[in-house]
Amino acid sequence: MNSFGNIFRITTYGESHGPAMGVVVDGCPAGLEIDIGFIQKEMARRRPGQSDISSPRNETDDIEILSGVYNGKSIGSPISISIKNKDQQSKDYNSLENTFRPSHADYTYFEKYGIRDHRGGGRSSARETANWVAAGAIAKMYLKTKGIYIQAFVKQIGNIAIDKNYDSLDLNTTDNYITRCPDAELDKQMQAAILQVKKEGDTLGGIIQCVAQNVPVGLGEPVFGKLQAALSAAMMGINAAKGFEIGSGFSSASMKGSEHNDVFENVDGNIITKTNHSGGVQGGISNGMPIYFNIAFKPVSSIKIPQHTVDQEGKETMIEIMGRHDPCVLPRAVPIVEALTALVLADYYLLAKTQNI
Repeated sequence: MNSFGNIFRITTYGESHGPAMGVVVDGCPAGLEIDIGFIQKEMARRRPGQSDISSPRNETDDIEILSGVYNGKSIGSPISISIKNKDQQSKDYNSLENTFRPSHADYTYFEKYGIRDHRGGGRSSARETANWVAAGAIAKMYLKTKGIYIQAFVKQIGNIAIDKNYDSLDLNTTDNYITRCPDAELDKQMQAAILQVKKEGDTLGGIIQCVAQNVPVGLGEPVFGKLQAALSAAMMGINAAKGFEIGSGFSSASMKGSEHNDVFENVDGNIITKTNHSGGVQGGISNGMPIYFNIAFKPVSSIKIPQHTVDQEGKETMIEIMGRHDPCVLPRAVPIVEALTALVLADYYLLAKTQNI
């Protein structure tokens, strides 16, 4: 299960403290202009060491394209991208070789495979997401040629949350804020909250909202390939993701049908809906309205507070996690959410082209 997608398909490799990460993008249409500078910019948005509220691991995440691109354009063959790991500090994990960290993948990986790479979590590390962002940048380039744009932002950290709809925010300013919350006052409050838990050796979770604009009608493969199901599967594959809701989500449970139904209307020859409780997807197929959804992220599991645990022999012990970790993953997860959304939409756009559009 190291591959993702149907037509626009990626396969990734690498461990957190290995020599390199990497991704192979297959199914990218030939003739697409590949802007390496844009890929590198997306990688910079995800990389650690961006500020005092992120992990201090200093990875530049420079990419190297090994195949699939000639004279700046895709040539239809697999695009292979390598991302070298340059700032591993494996010694930070020496004490964890035989001990299971609470709420990590240590125990489950060991039980499943009988062996694990304890250095930074190996394959289970969020370092894997660098591959997704690199591939997602290519998917974004393809979607841009179709007029489709994706923007995610931090909606909530801890108990601090935006109480406005996305369409009343200037999402173009998101990257101007350290927390990637496009609200100046809330950004300051979130920064302060993150710095406080960092000082305490603790962590915070939150919610990211993602919006996809200009998605055409018809993307989605019922019965078992509904668009919202594909988006949910992608988002729930992100490290620390614990919840997904599209459109009105869980709030729809307390609404009447007369309140929730998105009534159709014809505006200048275009069929749209007056409301968008469906989040741009009906019957598992995009309806042409903006697609928007929320992803809930748990607090980062690597905390510096002593915790009770057991070792590989089942002996009870205490653990204090060292190493370099984010006190809150939300700001760096924004480009990851966008990347996976782009991968899903690019894949489903190409699937739709094989049918009716």
